[in-house]
Amino acid sequence: MKKITLAGGCFWGVEGYFNQLKGVVDTTVGYVDGNKKNPTYREVCDGVATHAEAMEILYDERVISLEKVLDHFFRIIDPFSKNRQGHDVGRQYRTGIYYETEDDQKFVVDYMIKMFGDRMSKVQTEVKKCLDFEPAEMYHQDYLKKNPGGYCHVNLNLAKPEEKK
Repeated sequence: MKKITLAGGCFWGVEGYFNQLKGVVDTTVGYVDGNKKNPTYREVCDGVATHAEAMEILYDERVISLEKVLDHFFRIIDPFSKNRQGHDVGRQYRTGIYYETEDDQKFVVDYMIKMFGDRMSKVQTEVKKCLDFEPAEMYHQDYLKKNPGGYCHVNLNLAKPEEKK
């Protein structure tokens, strides 16, 4: 199993999208890349905590590769938008890829250079080592499963039928 943390705006939609994919074993929504331990949702929303809303994903690399994880991630976000995804605006909605290993870091950077080419300097998605992922409160976990009519900036139908569990 491998793990990577992705920040793609509101974590409810990112988690809802990835949970439906073959090879995704588990997801946890939370906060990453911030200024304090154990931030609360209110602290993140109010700017007291400087974290991004994110999702830690555990995946079976024999079923879904890191390349495919990144393909899906960039399918559902706007990598050129700073501190905004959909109607959600604020620092906590920035995009980022937070890797676990140096090999993953190299792979992510090479992937993005290949994908964006001469537009790479305009990409707002940060790539950093994951140093401080903190799980969000329980009511945020699997939010869209618990609240099927909940707000979601991510189009869950972007996953093709053959990619779904």
